[in-house]
Parts: sequence; C-alpha cells; structure tokens
Amino acid sequence: MSTAAAFCEAGLAHLRDGRHLDARACTEQALTIDAEHTDAQHLMGLLHLEFRQYNDALEWIVRAIRRAPKPEYLASFATVLQQHGRCDEALNVLDKAIQLRRDDAGLWHQSGILLHRLGRNEEALARLDESERLSPDHAPTLRMRAWVLYGLKRYEEAATEGARAHRLDPGNADICNHLGLALRRLRRNEEALAWFEKAIALQPRFADAFDNKLVALFHLHRFDELFALSDRMMSLGLSNEVTAWNVSLAHLLTGNFEAGWLGHQTRSQLPSSKYPRFPQPMWLGGESVDGRTILIAADEGLGDTIHFARYVPLLAARGARVLLAVQDPLHRLMSDLAGASRCVPMSAMGALPDFDLHCPISSLPLAFKTRLDTIPSGPYLPSPPAGRIQAWDSRLGPHTRLRVGLVWSGDPSHVNDETRSIPLRTLSRILDVDASFISLQKAPRPHDAAVLRERRDIIDLTADLTDFTETAALISCLDLVITVDTSVAHLAGALGRPTWILLPWTPDYRWLLDRRDSPWYPSVRLFRQTETRDYESVLDRVRDELRAQAATFRA
Repeated sequence: MSTAAAFCEAGLAHLRDGRHLDARACTEQALTIDAEHTDAQHLMGLLHLEFRQYNDALEWIVRAIRRAPKPEYLASFATVLQQHGRCDEALNVLDKAIQLRRDDAGLWHQSGILLHRLGRNEEALARLDESERLSPDHAPTLRMRAWVLYGLKRYEEAATEGARAHRLDPGNADICNHLGLALRRLRRNEEALAWFEKAIALQPRFADAFDNKLVALFHLHRFDELFALSDRMMSLGLSNEVTAWNVSLAHLLTGNFEAGWLGHQTRSQLPSSKYPRFPQPMWLGGESVDGRTILIAADEGLGDTIHFARYVPLLAARGARVLLAVQDPLHRLMSDLAGASRCVPMSAMGALPDFDLHCPISSLPLAFKTRLDTIPSGPYLPSPPAGRIQAWDSRLGPHTRLRVGLVWSGDPSHVNDETRSIPLRTLSRILDVDASFISLQKAPRPHDAAVLRERRDIIDLTADLTDFTETAALISCLDLVITVDTSVAHLAGALGRPTWILLPWTPDYRWLLDRRDSPWYPSVRLFRQTETRDYESVLDRVRDELRAQAATFRA
C-alpha cells in the first residue's frame, strides 16, 4: 500500500512538471491517508498558491508550520504574506528560516528579492551576495544582483553581472532587457539597442523591450526608425501610454509640434502624474473663455511651470479670469505675473475659490495650437522687487568684473540626470577666466559641496536663496548665467537675462536639435554636446566665449 509520503512525493513531481490536476489528486490521497502529514499540507498550500488562492494557501501552509516549522514551509509562508502585501512580516519569516538553515542559497535569494521590493537595495545586495557565495553561477541570483545594482545606479557592475547571467541563461529575455537598460545608462546606446533587439527576438511580444528599444533610438537620433517602430508596436497592440509619451517627445524635439503637443497629453496617464482630478471640465482651447474663471495648475516640474507661464497673459487677453496654482517656491514670484487674477501655492489647493474650467499649465501650448513660428517668446516674468535687487547687488560688492552665475546640476532623481548634470570639478575648467563667479546652485551634492568649499573663486550666497524671487533678484544683478538644463535656466530666460545653457547630445524636447538659439527665450544661447557626448569640449567652447565677454566688459 502506498504511503502518504509516496503520494506526496508523486504530487510534488507532478507540480514541478505543471500537471496540477494530477498533483492535487496525489495530495488529496496523501491527506486521506494522513490528514496531519505536514509535507502534504504544505503541498496543498503550494497548489492553492499556484492558482493565486492566497487565503487557502495561507491556511494550509500555516497548518504545516504549526506541526513542523521547516525552512521550506516558512519560505512558502513568506511568499503568501508577500502576495498579501505584508512584506515586513514576510521578511521576518524568512529571517527565521535562514536561522534554521543558513546554508540555503534559495532563502538568501528570496530575502534579497523581498528587500529589493521594500526599497532596501544595499541590504538586498548583501543577501544576494551570500546566495551567490553559497551557490555560484546561479543565473537567477546574478540576474537579480544586476537589477539591484541598477537600482543603486552602479551601472557598470549591473552590466557586468547582466552579461554573466546571460552567459548562464542565454534564452532569458528579461536578462537581455535589463542588460540593455544598464548599457543605456552608461550612454552605450548602440550596444543597448542590440540587447533590446535580442530580448524581442526571444520574446516577440515583449512590450517593455519594445519601449526600451524606442528610447535607445531616441538617444541615437534615429527618429525615422523610431516612428517606424512606433507604428509596428501599434499594429502589434503593444503601444501604451509610455510609448505615446516617448513618441510625443520625439515629435517635439524634431519640431513637429502638432503631433507632439497632442501626444504630450499622455503624461496625465503616466504613473508619475500628480495632476489633481477636478469635477469641472478641462479646457484645451476648444471653447471661449471670455468671462469665465479658469484654473491653470502646475502639473510637472518647476522649470515647466516657469516655461509655460508665458501663456497666462494670452488667456487673460481672451477675457478669462485666470486662477494660477504653482509650486510653493514659485508662489511669490508668480503672484505678480501679468494676466493672473490670483496666484495660490499648491499647498493651498484644498481651499481654491470657485472656477469654471481648468487646464494643466503644460497643456497650454496644445490649447493655443503652438507652432514653431507662433511661440510666445519672453521675457514675461515680473521684475523682482527693486529693494531685493539692490540688496543682492550690495552683497556682491563693486561691479568691476563680469558677473557670471553658475548652476551645474539639477534634481538627482530626474530620469536624465546622468546626461544633464555636470560635476563641479568638471565645470571648474572655465574658472580661470577673469570674471566673478557666483553660485546659483541650491543643495549641491556632497562631492560638489566639498569642491565648492575648496574654491575661493566662487561666491556662494545660496543659503539666502529662500525662493525663486530671491534667485531672480540675484540673477538680475548678474551679466550672464551659465547653467545646465534646470529651472534656473528657465528663470533666467523668462527674465530676459543673458543665459548660456549647457545641453547633452540628446536634450530636453524644448531645446530642439542643432540650434544655437532658442525660439522660447531670445536671451538664451545653447552650447551642445557633440556626438562624443562629453562636456569637456563644450566647456572649452564656453571658456573661449567667456574670455571674449570678460575682455569686452573690462574694455
């Protein structure tokens, strides 16, 4: 007569081979022979887990643990807890399992995955390191290590681990896709493109790999191929809001504003969108606003709000009463914007006065059907209070040399931070020019702050730049602003101040391609990377131009 253990062993073999009905029949037979057989109880829990019946899975696995808290039961229990969103409890359970069996590479691997999900990547990496030590050359562990390293922005190591994982598991499309992402972050877009194509060859309907291939083509400026790929994705039913967003950026960057602004609307469907929902209808230019109150609310970054505030006076000219809601640091500056009847900070959005219509501020170019030849150019921001300009001018001292404001980095969480920000040590190659350099850089990164402390040739008064009005007042005292693509670039341009913007090879869409000027800001000059994608050569051009400016000022 077969024993419960034999039926249980047979059921486990069926489960591994995907024969779920046979596995369930064997498990039920084992439990008929011995209702308290813990391996059979655990196996029944695994079967329910396979069919996402998490409550039933939990009940069976807990029954097994109560009689025999084996590490493998605890690991399954942690999996069910994770499916219920109880990740911290799941981690505690896995820690208990590891204490019982410290040489089990699978437990270390599982806990590493869980820590990654909890956003604790440094700890996740340590667990995965231990898993690899116990079981070297295990492709799933290497794949996960590569992904954790990617999350830690250790892209070179992520690419190395991804390549190792691929050698061990060459048929895994996810590994190819993740390797492509790491290479793209390293600006090795040609190589990244090949890995995305390999992922698609392995998994022909791999939507993420298609999207990533499209972005690689974007950064390679291969726009005809990008648009063809977009059409292919649409025909395959693989397009989504991310695809539409990326294609819209390509249209805008290449000057096709009609298609670009329409596609730009898909940003409201992205997970990062924070635009509130209002019961009032959204206005996108299709009806008269004469005599009506319209809320114009910030929906992207600080620079976007400054950039698109130029449309507020045009709305007022159509007879609208404009209620403007902006990020708190912009509130004082925007309170005197022409055309705004009232300006409120975003922190006060819960107590807005009545309005008839609303429009995200970044949708105004669409509403006004903006083309390259109809861009409402600056300057358009109100001048800062004269008293604040005088106060900053006094702090800067005698104006005997060219005054140059500097910004070298933006928000480190920005998706393209690696390409648009510059280390201060790199920017320092322009500081041998006979000029006064003034930092406009808020919250410098630790390595930049250390360099800034060493430099006696950069005036740093940023502790008193409490909002954009103060920054605008300081900029009004300067002869030139040199900046990477940040909100300060928009602020200086919108004030009509001479501004040089340092741009990566693939810039933000609003700077277009191959232009040295900007149709958005007449006072702006653009200094672009070449295909070499280095900032050193850009800064050499800037230094030469700056020397000429300084000499003219002295003369």
